[in-house]
Amino acid sequence: MENLGVTFFIPRLFQIKIKKIMINGVVIYPLRKIPDERGTIMHMLKRTDSHFEEFGEIYFTTIHPGAIKGWHVHTKLVLNYCVLVGNIKLVLYDGRENSPTYKELQEIFMGEDNYVLVKIPVGVLSGFKAIGGKTALLANCANLPHDSAETIRIDPYTKDIPYNWDIKNC
Repeated sequence: MENLGVTFFIPRLFQIKIKKIMINGVVIYPLRKIPDERGTIMHMLKRTDSHFEEFGEIYFTTIHPGAIKGWHVHTKLVLNYCVLVGNIKLVLYDGRENSPTYKELQEIFMGEDNYVLVKIPVGVLSGFKAIGGKTALLANCANLPHDSAETIRIDPYTKDIPYNWDIKNC
């Protein structure tokens, strides 16, 4: 097996591959799904988790196949993203000048195929694109109530961030 970075092993031998370049402060937590004949319980975040900081609000957003939401960066909010339905490509860009990963990019594929929680610190720009043929449902459990005054929005095709949203062939 090619070594592309850190691999976490979780139940049912499902593997999560994480790119070698990890933006400082971004953490990916494998999440648990508990299926039975009635349906599936999907854990996201609880107060007793070691990575839980504070509850501000939880909100949900949908994104249609091929659509892009981003870029945006928060000056106070810590994001905790989880995709419940569908799949997305989450792209992060470190805009923090004092960070050891300043100007680095990180892609994370998450959703039904890779059920994880991604914690995004203050100052890291994020954007996401629904992938596959289904509308995705993303949940964010933020540490503070959302305040549009602390959110900076940037065009997803800005030349200031060296990222191409097109599908890449490996």
